[in-house]
Amino acid sequence: MKRVGTAEPVRTAKRVGSKSGTGSATGRALKQESESEAAPKSKPASKPKPKPTPKSKPKATQKSKPTPKAKPKATQKSEPTPKAKPKPNAKPESHLAMVRRARRINRELAELYPYAHPELDFRNAFELLVATVLSAQTTDLRVNQTTPALFAAYPTPEDMAAAVPEEMEEIIRPTGFFRAKTKSLMGLSTALRDNFDGEVPGRLEDLVTLPGVGRKTANVVLGNAFGVPGITVDTHFGRLVRRWKWTDQEDPVKVEADVAAIFPKSEWTMLSHRVVFHGRRICHARKPACGACPIAPLCPSYGEGETDPEKARKLLKYEMGGRPGQRLSPPPDYPGAPAPALGAE
Repeated sequence: MKRVGTAEPVRTAKRVGSKSGTGSATGRALKQESESEAAPKSKPASKPKPKPTPKSKPKATQKSKPTPKAKPKATQKSEPTPKAKPKPNAKPESHLAMVRRARRINRELAELYPYAHPELDFRNAFELLVATVLSAQTTDLRVNQTTPALFAAYPTPEDMAAAVPEEMEEIIRPTGFFRAKTKSLMGLSTALRDNFDGEVPGRLEDLVTLPGVGRKTANVVLGNAFGVPGITVDTHFGRLVRRWKWTDQEDPVKVEADVAAIFPKSEWTMLSHRVVFHGRRICHARKPACGACPIAPLCPSYGEGETDPEKARKLLKYEMGGRPGQRLSPPPDYPGAPAPALGAE
């Protein structure tokens, strides 16, 4: 009986131990411990994932920084705008004020160019008429270099009317458009011979009937050969009177009428010479020498050209720049040197 009592607990214990799976429970615990140890290791691995997010935010912030920097630039660019606004609000010049300013400019030009004269060489009305026709689309210098040979060959209207066209064309070729000019010269010479007894008429209405003679040419001849006042509207004259706001017209006849209404008739011829002189020497078409212009304070267009005094002085032409004028035979009071003859340039 004792053997059975002792053996049964032992066996029961063994059986219980084997049946209850004590070893497997331990394994499970170890597995749980290994899983719990592995779990914390996986958690830090997932934490670095959001790290790129904060890094991208500063980049976006940096990209947006130029936006406030661009605003001051726009502000700086817009600063000149208020400075330009007062110009339209400036009080417009009255007609009376313009007339007074125009007449003062004329007085200033008279002091600046007391020697102003027509820049074509001539000895009589016929030579002046011919030289003026030749001056179209060329310089007075080129005309003055050409007319000595022309007048030596054809000194009178009768001689020029009887000229051989090809021979005259060869003489006046340096002035350009020589065929058309030859036709005009022979036509006006024939008209002078047949209609005016070989004399140049002293009336505007007669002069404009001659071939190649317009209002500008007629005024040049009347003012300088006959002493009849006239305004010569050439390219220089028209350009300057528009810059000075004496007129806004482009048509030469309308320009002449506007300017004639500003000045007394006795001033018309010399006014024309002074304005043309100024246009050729200082107030050039492309780059006026504003910084060297004595009438700059009276000019509403000051600043269109070079305003630096030193640079402007280098733009002066003819006697103002220390160089010869356009006439081979200038008047005795001309302060510049005579122009060179053809081929001696």
